[in-house]
Amino acid sequence: MTTQAAPPSSVKEDLNLNNIVSAQFDRAAALTDFDPGLLAQIKVCNNIYTFHFPVEVDGKLQIFQGWRAEHSHHRKPLKGGIRYAPNVDENEVMALAALMTFKCALVNVPFGGSKGAVRVDPWRVSDKTKEAITRRFTYELAHKNFIGPGVNVPAPDMGTGEKEMAWITDTYQAVASDPLNSFACVTGKPVSQGGIAGRTEATGRGVYYGLREACNDPRLMDKVGLPLGLADKRVVVQGFGNVGYHAARIMQREGGAKIIAVGEYNGTIVDENGIDIDALHEHRVKTGYIQGFPGCTDLEEPAACLELECDVLVPAALENQITLANASQVKAKIVGEAANGPTTPGAEQILNDSGVVIVPDIYLNAGGVTVSYFEWTKNISHMRFGRMSKRFDAGREQRYLELIEAATGVKLSDEKRELLGLGADEVDLVRSGLENTMTDAYQEIMAAMEADDRIKDLRTAAYIVSIKKVATTYISMGIFP
Repeated sequence: MTTQAAPPSSVKEDLNLNNIVSAQFDRAAALTDFDPGLLAQIKVCNNIYTFHFPVEVDGKLQIFQGWRAEHSHHRKPLKGGIRYAPNVDENEVMALAALMTFKCALVNVPFGGSKGAVRVDPWRVSDKTKEAITRRFTYELAHKNFIGPGVNVPAPDMGTGEKEMAWITDTYQAVASDPLNSFACVTGKPVSQGGIAGRTEATGRGVYYGLREACNDPRLMDKVGLPLGLADKRVVVQGFGNVGYHAARIMQREGGAKIIAVGEYNGTIVDENGIDIDALHEHRVKTGYIQGFPGCTDLEEPAACLELECDVLVPAALENQITLANASQVKAKIVGEAANGPTTPGAEQILNDSGVVIVPDIYLNAGGVTVSYFEWTKNISHMRFGRMSKRFDAGREQRYLELIEAATGVKLSDEKRELLGLGADEVDLVRSGLENTMTDAYQEIMAAMEADDRIKDLRTAAYIVSIKKVATTYISMGIFP
């Protein structure tokens, strides 16, 4: 790999995420043969609903602003999370909706892309206020037909989680015209409220599966000069929220990776010998911070984690983290974009020229929407995964074991027999489905690169795969020739 010089400080770059996603789309679309009108339809955000609503906070009315963007209607329902953040704006919501369209197409999830947001700092308001905001937001969406099992299905995003999704479900059920399928109006719910086992970890687990595929690919590992496999690779994770924590934990426990640093909004901790992620999580729960974790060196600068020497850097926080200002200082050989839009186009060019492999967000971040699709399917079918087959599968496996024992003369212990003869439960099926989805999507991306020598990076290849699938759907509908 070669090191690129930093651009002059006078160089300004566009950090508008909507413009960034549009530029990424344009770069890939230029390598396709589709009609310009069709490409324009795929690119544009179909509509966005912007509204203000009052909520009583500490005895006084306070006005909040909300959005729901619908990027593409080529598939129904539309899918995308709801973000609570103090600085969110319309452009960010539209960009995230577009990314949802391309993610869904890439991993063969039959949804169009959508996204929602409320401008509020969820960590500075009470649960009572958050509940009032969530319920009023849901009512506004229902009033304009922007939510429903066959129309538009939200999910958690930054600043929201299972609790907010349960409030959405309860509110929607109060106004729904189709109460039978009302649980399918939103995903990411608690399991007791129609959720699915494995949803909380889904995005992080998808990051693990995606990086595992990349690290097992001789083509990419030869390029960056690393041995095959995720085991023993030195990994730095930026962001220790839901995505970062689960990605780090699963990479460590199942992939054998060495997590040498974790960065958060208020600092970075480093231990070259590896950080015990489960223990760090317990420490953060107790203290509220990652700082002061035994055995680690504390660095005050939050962004310091982006410039540490490592094999794999996983930005799992916010957009625009690797920019023209710091891209030349990135020492990772692989950047796995667990967050949406963490790398700006200018920074990406620097990293590509330096030989860094970027595993793009529209692929690596798709685990959440994949398992959301499983949850939605479960809600529509009114059947828990594994319920019909688990006992049958367990009995069949036991019969196989008996045949093997008879043929070999080796008797298994009761403990091993029970372990090997278990049928698949819901979480097993969810993880298996997610693994298969991420593996298939990776192979499609690499096939696109191999088919066209003009495609030089994984992001462009991923966008081309997505564009072709969306375009094919529009053409099959008879809308475009």
